[in-house]
Amino acid sequence: MNAINQRTGETSSPFLRDIEDRLKNPETVLHWYDLLCPFCYIGQHRTGILVEHGLQVMELPFQAHPEIPPEGTPAGPRIGPMYSHLEHEAKAAGLPLHWPARLPDTRRALAAAEWVRRHQPEKFPQFHKDLFAAHFVHNENLGDPMVIERYAAALGIDLERLNTALSDGSALWAVTESEMLGREYGVRGTPAWLIGHQLISGALPPAEFERLADAVAGKG
Repeated sequence: MNAINQRTGETSSPFLRDIEDRLKNPETVLHWYDLLCPFCYIGQHRTGILVEHGLQVMELPFQAHPEIPPEGTPAGPRIGPMYSHLEHEAKAAGLPLHWPARLPDTRRALAAAEWVRRHQPEKFPQFHKDLFAAHFVHNENLGDPMVIERYAAALGIDLERLNTALSDGSALWAVTESEMLGREYGVRGTPAWLIGHQLISGALPPAEFERLADAVAGKG
């Protein structure tokens, strides 16, 4: 990991040093996600399998569609085998799925989530889950700062510090930093998991995640 922090000029940021330390533990998994990605929504279930096997999963943001404008874009019809498969997988995972009519620019929401993961980590798991549900269950606009702030406030997240980080660019830089790291490992889209130094792209069947988890834990 040789990425230079373009904001500070450092060759190794606290974030990268933290990653290096965590990866010394072979049971550490890095998972890159985007909040509008339906495969990532279902990927919550796959990550749960890894956690149940004792692996430590670190959630990292990666904007899959940076071309989406700030106001979002129409999603279009969700018809065909891929969408039927996603609906089946969501139901099997116990995840309600209501396709939203629009796709948001998720960068601010990803930045907020990553700030919470770094600075109020005890709040992150629920905040992460709530933002996914906002899009895929309640069809709320994750590009709207008020939506993000409402979910953050409900969890007691420090809004003053969060909004300062969103305003001064530091929270947005954290997303860029995560994406740069992902690209070094070969991430080109979401979801992607780095499991035992192997990059897994896409929400593979649950049995495959069971096998991967067992192999890393030395049970396979």
